[in-house]
Amino acid sequence: TGPLKDMDFSVQEGGGPRILHQFKLEPPAVSFRTSGEKDGIIDIEPRTGILYINGSLDWETKQVHKLQVESLDESGKTVKGPYAVTIHVEDINDNPPEFNQTKYYGVVRQNSRPGKPFMYVHATDRDDPTTLHAQLSYSILHHFPNPYAEMLFQIDNATGAISPSRKGSYYLDPQKQDSFILVVSVKDMAGTTMNAFTSSVDVIITVKESLWKAPPIIHIKENSTQVHPVNISKVQSNEPGVIYGIFEKEKLPRLPFSISENGDIYVTQPLDREEKDTYTFFVVSKDNTGELVDKPLQIHIIVDDINDNPPVCQQDLTIIEVQENEKGGSNIGTVLATDMDEKDSLNSRLHFQIQSQEPEFPSNNLFYIQQDTGTLLLTGRSLNKRESAKYFLKVLVTDPQFETTCNVEVHVIDINDQIPIFKNSDYGSVTLAEDTPIGSVILEIEATDGDEPATGSSLIIYQVKEGDPNNTFTIETDSETNRGFIRINKALDFETMPVYNLVINATNPEPLVEGVKYNASSLTTLKVSVTNVDEPPAFRKPFYRTEVSEGIPVNTLVMAVEAYDPEGDSVRVSKMVIKGLQGKYAQYLACGKILFLQKNYLLVEDVHSVKLCILLNSTDNAAQKSKVSLTLHLLDVNDNYPQIATDYPTFFCYPVSGGERTLIQATDADEQLFFSKFTFSLADEMNARNNWEISKFNATHAYLSLKHGNFEEKVYDVPIILNDNGKPPLENKVNLKVSICKCSTENSCF
Repeated sequence: TGPLKDMDFSVQEGGGPRILHQFKLEPPAVSFRTSGEKDGIIDIEPRTGILYINGSLDWETKQVHKLQVESLDESGKTVKGPYAVTIHVEDINDNPPEFNQTKYYGVVRQNSRPGKPFMYVHATDRDDPTTLHAQLSYSILHHFPNPYAEMLFQIDNATGAISPSRKGSYYLDPQKQDSFILVVSVKDMAGTTMNAFTSSVDVIITVKESLWKAPPIIHIKENSTQVHPVNISKVQSNEPGVIYGIFEKEKLPRLPFSISENGDIYVTQPLDREEKDTYTFFVVSKDNTGELVDKPLQIHIIVDDINDNPPVCQQDLTIIEVQENEKGGSNIGTVLATDMDEKDSLNSRLHFQIQSQEPEFPSNNLFYIQQDTGTLLLTGRSLNKRESAKYFLKVLVTDPQFETTCNVEVHVIDINDQIPIFKNSDYGSVTLAEDTPIGSVILEIEATDGDEPATGSSLIIYQVKEGDPNNTFTIETDSETNRGFIRINKALDFETMPVYNLVINATNPEPLVEGVKYNASSLTTLKVSVTNVDEPPAFRKPFYRTEVSEGIPVNTLVMAVEAYDPEGDSVRVSKMVIKGLQGKYAQYLACGKILFLQKNYLLVEDVHSVKLCILLNSTDNAAQKSKVSLTLHLLDVNDNYPQIATDYPTFFCYPVSGGERTLIQATDADEQLFFSKFTFSLADEMNARNNWEISKFNATHAYLSLKHGNFEEKVYDVPIILNDNGKPPLENKVNLKVSICKCSTENSCF
């Protein structure tokens, strides 16, 4: 209650009749009167001054009612007023949200970006938009079918934008499932209370094949005369408004390709197959922030051949030798030619044909050439050198468009019908000291041959036929004079072989013709006497080798050597030299025992073997010395920790779905005599066990797998325990760096 004055009231809509206020009468006033936006339900009791609502207000119909109230005297004249009375209607949540369509239809492309909307749903609420009553929240209630644990689609709860989830971007495939039904729900009260109003609608989504795919291999004819640039293909992103670009896979001075803003791919200049027959590059699509929209596409170009190269003779002049006794039909040689056009194509197919023969005696068709191979044959009778020593042929070589002439010269050579004959059947004797150096010439011998000079029929090969079981001597031929030079091939030794009775023969590299054989005229003899010389001492073995484990202690006996003097004198060790190492690793004893002396360990990782050289003296003649090589091979001890091989980076393509795996390899610096056998396990850390999994592949490799798909695009450290199972076993914890990265269509980090 209160006196008459301007007043404001806030009243919730609905609720039925109610009293708002009572105005008090002040004399001489005896009654009240109201006017304005009463709408038939708002009024005042004249005598008592009670302002009341006789019904329910509706915010959606009228949010404000403006009235005027005045007091009257007995005669009906205004005492006070009129005063403004304003009633504000407060909204209550009495309207459910409504979608603007009874059903929605949308299309999504395979491999669309996760989170990129391809359609929207929209709902409205008649309640006061400034309150929670009309604040809407969208969600996906159901997903038909739902083949995976995670939904393939997601919705923005504020805007109603529907997009593929990360899993959906990876798995949506029209070949597997081309349509889905989503039940989309909308709630008012921002979806925060249990008593909010809810509506739902069906959204039918059709999955279509990705527009973004690499075209088939593109074929371009070389040396095109078209006006460039020439359109050769087109790509199209699943998203509109992207920016296309080309990324070189090969480092070329200039890539002869470009791409337009519409995705049209052009070749910008004529190509030459003989210069480069294939091209490979990537096409990328980016948004206006520079982010990749789609996986890069790898484009393959093949430059097709045209017949633009003539045949080329492999030699300016092809020389072929033919013996007189070659029979008709014999293969005497091949005319070789090449063509730079594509191999094994009609453009490089060559035909051979004899154009001319000089001289044409005794006939003009002595030779025949196989048209596809260039093989040259005799047609009939054998050639006769007395008729012509040479023939000149012109061979026409053609491809489907060009021709070339190759020159061939056929030499008729004498047959081998004469044997070598020694000038002396006995060269007497030669006396040599046993220390005559290896390689020394001890005698010059000579035989003659009546065949044509400077051919295989007249060249003489000298060999010791008898009397030299150990190949102590060798004979070299001077090809210009046919003289033979007898040289010492191995060291002479009076004690083992004081005299050699050599039988030497002379032959030709070319076979003798039928009916002709070598005889005693092609043999000669020589006696070689060896005189004794005081020789140095010698070892029982030409070299010594043994094995010991790395890290052996000082004064370990590692090997023993034995020596003698050919003349029967006693011997002694005079010196030991270690090769290839710094420092002194061993010492010698007079009895020939070798002891390990170095205080620091020998390690296989530093050196796999130690080579020593021992010098001996004869006690009767200190100037006579011998030496021998000793190799000490070090056996490995397991003293190196296993590591992860880092030849190739470990990565997974983003986004991941979980379950992907990759091979990792363990290595060890220790020597592996048979095979390595490593054990892989994850370190006992919570994140490692939750995110990753390791399974055995073989003795040196294991699979690293992802346990879920919630990985960010970054580099992760994966703690791995490696055990080499050696003796003793060594264990090592390593942090393997694993990249989660965007990949190209070739599944490599882009």
